[in-house]
Amino acid sequence: MKMAEIIKPMMADVGYMIHKAHQAGANILFEGAQGTLLDIDHGTYPYVTSSNCVAGNAAAGAGVGPQMLHYMLGITKAYTTRVGSGPFPTELDWETPGTVGYHLATVGQERGTVTGRARRCGWFDAAALKRSVIINGITGLCITKLDVLDGLAEIKMCVGYEIDGRLVDILPLDADEIAACVPVFETFPGWTEVTFGVTQWDALPQNARNYLQRIKEVIGAPIDMVSTGPDREHTILLRHPYQA
Repeated sequence: MKMAEIIKPMMADVGYMIHKAHQAGANILFEGAQGTLLDIDHGTYPYVTSSNCVAGNAAAGAGVGPQMLHYMLGITKAYTTRVGSGPFPTELDWETPGTVGYHLATVGQERGTVTGRARRCGWFDAAALKRSVIINGITGLCITKLDVLDGLAEIKMCVGYEIDGRLVDILPLDADEIAACVPVFETFPGWTEVTFGVTQWDALPQNARNYLQRIKEVIGAPIDMVSTGPDREHTILLRHPYQA
């Protein structure tokens, strides 16, 4: 009951408030937590969360129409991580010092923000991201933690899988089938230059730009932002979401 007194002033007719703000021309940002593949309907069931966390649920959850969701910014790391159990085709050895996976885990400080559990780390999975782009209707991408890849001799990207002798270019829907996926990799030369804190596209190493360009080609969505560090200023802004 003590908590009720704190929460009560925050209660409101949220859908109507957003509607009025929209009518007044306000910029409205809906933010979702948790990754697409943790969605209870579209994720790798049973290794999912308890609700819908895809972009479309912003409308249902907030009490507004889907036409208000005119731009979908998808946020993904420059490599792949997962907390807890579940299929992970591109997973690396992230616990042994000296390995690429350990580099990603330690330099990227990969720990769950709530539980503190270590995140499993692996190469970038463009075929899985392609599934997420479709489910969410992604308009533009924000690639984060590019700087974590600094210093790697080579970088790999999964562009599809081999499943029982057949090739597929997108993540399957069934968790058991995903567990049987053998990733098909493309290999890119790494870079020795430091990208930490870079704020201009042209200031990135050519190999880093080539890597990002290939991500864009494989998933079929533009890259609008690139993050090169933990500070909000460590951002390359190629297209502003409110101006898209």
